[in-house]
Amino acid sequence: MRLLSKKDSRLILDPLADNNPITIQVLGVCSALAITAQLKPSIVMAISVIFVLGIGNVVISLLRNIIPSKIRIIVQLIIVAALVIMVDQVLKAFAYTLSKELSVFIGLIITNCIIMGRFEAFALGNGPWRSFLDGVGNALGYGVILIIVGFFRELLGSGTLFGFKVLGDSVEKTGLYAIGYENNGFMVLPPMALIVVGIIIWVQRSRNKELIEEH
Repeated sequence: MRLLSKKDSRLILDPLADNNPITIQVLGVCSALAITAQLKPSIVMAISVIFVLGIGNVVISLLRNIIPSKIRIIVQLIIVAALVIMVDQVLKAFAYTLSKELSVFIGLIITNCIIMGRFEAFALGNGPWRSFLDGVGNALGYGVILIIVGFFRELLGSGTLFGFKVLGDSVEKTGLYAIGYENNGFMVLPPMALIVVGIIIWVQRSRNKELIEEH
C-alpha cells in the first residue's frame, strides 16, 4: 500500500522541478540573494521555511472555515509571525552565532511571498494533510535552490564549505592554490546570487521545452 497517492506525490515533487517557487514562479528571490554567500545559512533558512510553511499551511487549513474573509490576511500574518518567532528563539537558544549571521532575514520569512501565496492558493481550499504536503513540497523546492546557490557561492567565492577549506589553503598555497587557482571574489557579492539563479533557470528550461512555451 502506497503511503502517498500519485496526486499527493505531485504536491511534493512538482515544486522541486517543473513548478519550483524560485525558478518558475519567481518568488522568494530576495532571500536567495541575501543569505546564500555561505552554505550553512542557506540550509538553516531552508529548514526554517520548511517548518513555517508546512505547519502554517496545516493551521490555515484547519481554520479555513472559521476565518472571516475580511481579516484572513491579518490572521495569516499572525500565524506565520508566531511560527517565525518560534524559529528565531530556537536559533538564538541553540545556534546563537548563526542566528546573528541570519540577522533580520529570519524575521523576513513573515513577508516571504511563497508562504502567503501557498496560504491563499492552497491551504484555504484544501484539507490539512494535502496542505501539509503542499507546504513541505514548496518549501523543499525553495530550499533546494538556496542550497545549490549557497554551495557554489561559498565554494567558488571562499574555497570553503561549511567554513572548512576544501580547495586548499590560499595563504600557504596548498591544494588547488598551489597551481595558481584564486577565489572568485565576485561570488560572495549579492549580484552573483542572481546570476547563479539565472543559470539554474536557463539549465532547467533548456532541459524542458514545455517551460519555454508556457513562460
